[in-house]
Amino acid sequence: MRISQDFAPRGPETEGPDAGRTALRRPALGRAAAALTAAVAFALVLTGCGGGDEPAPGSARGAAAPDRVEPLADAPAPKLPVTVDSADGEKVTVDSTDRIVPLTGSLSEIVFTLGFGKQVVARDITATFEQAEKLPVVTRAHDVSAESVLSLKPTVVLADTTTGPSEAIGQIRDAGIPLVVVEPAKGLGDVGRRIDTVAETLGVPSAGTELKKRTEDRIAAVQKSVPDPADGEKPRVAFLYLRGSASVYLLGGAESGASSLLEAAGAVDAGKESGLSKDFTAITSEALAKAAPDAILLMTKGFESVGGMDGLVKIPGIAETPAGMDRRVVTVDDGVLLNYGPRTDQVLTDIVEQLYAKGGTDK
Repeated sequence: MRISQDFAPRGPETEGPDAGRTALRRPALGRAAAALTAAVAFALVLTGCGGGDEPAPGSARGAAAPDRVEPLADAPAPKLPVTVDSADGEKVTVDSTDRIVPLTGSLSEIVFTLGFGKQVVARDITATFEQAEKLPVVTRAHDVSAESVLSLKPTVVLADTTTGPSEAIGQIRDAGIPLVVVEPAKGLGDVGRRIDTVAETLGVPSAGTELKKRTEDRIAAVQKSVPDPADGEKPRVAFLYLRGSASVYLLGGAESGASSLLEAAGAVDAGKESGLSKDFTAITSEALAKAAPDAILLMTKGFESVGGMDGLVKIPGIAETPAGMDRRVVTVDDGVLLNYGPRTDQVLTDIVEQLYAKGGTDK
């Protein structure tokens, strides 16, 4: 199947574990936070992205479904021009959708699913689904190349508040290109809003309504399939963000972006429930003991980066948790895990199937 949300690691295969902090309006960081940010960003650059990598030995399975988006059957013709409110306070008028550049993978998913795939002329490196994979890459790790974007002569550019640097955003706007900034998603409740915003920007609000309903209906159907816990206790699941090549080991809290998915899957976010109110904290044996997860949620590349299950249990504290003792993990591809968009039902299905698999998920 792809991270979103408060120290802005910006990496090639993610939306960053902190889509809540904006690249356009990023607050100053202390030395420790800045160092952690740099480490995570460097780790993500090292890991790279792409659908062609062979899984490492002992790695988790990917999603059963092919890495494709499912466009609406009958996309209406855009009604333009439209003037929309950009999330950074600007009013932007869009009068053509002939050449679209979405600057995040999650926005690309929405654009393609609304039926505008043929008009998209570039992609962010996180847009690895099949229909987009051959497009030229103009952003890496939220590091926008304004020159590359402008060379493609876009008629509209879509960004979100994690997109940067701000100088590049300004350069694109100064060239007269309509650029609309969309608020990032942190949970299931944000899916419909983002679809509506993109659809309005492209002049197809009715298609947005249709896609929003389709997406919400599919998510609801998955939620109905969640089994009741046999012992009456919901499984406790900790979301870990790992990049072993750069020794980045983080435990997700309330603002990691994973809580909404875990709760929709009938689970308890162990990090959040243990009192971690922010996005991520460095993994410690004490924090893991307090979280006491029954299972661990990981992005596939993160799991592979530590050497699969055998490497995971070597991280201090993991082996002593119920999840570590049972070797129980749930993995979802980096490119979709926290996108919160048209394919979120697939993500939720993947989590539910692995979490409630008979006998657990020993990998």
